[in-house]
Amino acid sequence: MKVSEGKDLCAFCRTPPPISDKEDINRTKKMMVRGNAYAFNHLAGYYVQGLGVSQDMSKSNELMLKAGQLGCASGYSNLGYSYHIGNGLGMDEKKAKYYFELAAMNGSVNARHNLGCLEREAGNHHRAYKHNIIAAKTGHKRSLDAVTDAYKKEFVTKDEYANILRAHHERQKEMKSDARDKAAMYYTSG
Repeated sequence: MKVSEGKDLCAFCRTPPPISDKEDINRTKKMMVRGNAYAFNHLAGYYVQGLGVSQDMSKSNELMLKAGQLGCASGYSNLGYSYHIGNGLGMDEKKAKYYFELAAMNGSVNARHNLGCLEREAGNHHRAYKHNIIAAKTGHKRSLDAVTDAYKKEFVTKDEYANILRAHHERQKEMKSDARDKAAMYYTSG
């Protein structure tokens, strides 16, 4: 695809995609100056992986916190995960749960699922399945698997399970599109 056709340009800023990590980092930093929460979270990923910058987990976690404070639910969710696995912060399940809760309240379905996992690990099965039910109804597959397990263990009734399956199926239909399928093929082929 030629950039001149305009098909490869960013839908928001109409610029061609960055050709290097350094260029992407520079663009991201410009967005950060303007207070873009997602840019903070994006740059945090570069520090986690050491792409174009030296790997620095504490810098990454600092950026994730700032992203969350600015409204990026993924920033809080990623920070919760960092506390959960001890990524540059030391393991702290209370803080992991706290940041997963903040992310879930801001709409992160992955954080909602992770809360379910934490609750299940703590033996709070009913609370765990409440989180998984909410996530499953939004189309989250791993949460649906957890709810299926809950149904088999009789934590969830047959009627509840049927309603959850219907809601999950409806969300999956809503999310289905040719563009999404093409993007999935592009990212898995590579």
